[in-house]
Amino acid sequence: MKTHPSNMGGLEQLVMDYLWSHGPSTAERCREALLATHAMKDSTVRTVLRRLEEKGFLRHDVEGRTFVYRATQARRSIAARGVRHIVDHFCGGSVEQLLVGMVENDVLDRKELERLARKIARKKEGSS
Repeated sequence: MKTHPSNMGGLEQLVMDYLWSHGPSTAERCREALLATHAMKDSTVRTVLRRLEEKGFLRHDVEGRTFVYRATQARRSIAARGVRHIVDHFCGGSVEQLLVGMVENDVLDRKELERLARKIARKKEGSS
């Protein structure tokens, strides 16, 4: 699958994080926003955007003579596929095994555990 999270490099992840947080953007706006932490040439940003589009993570619309890029899928959707990959490859396909490992290794703090417990209880009761 092209849009698998493991198919995304470091700069690609950085650009996707920006687009998910700020919505549709031009290459120039994206580069300017990332300049504070990552000095990149305009051509580098355009190459990253083109690669992300080829992989299916982005699409562009043309407004005037400018390409405006937008994510094709929500961050949560991509993350879910990444977690599914981890579950399949490291937990024998068991989500329970993943969650137990996270609880036992203190990956989740008390508030996260409480929120998760409430969501599980609601799901058991039939509402979401």
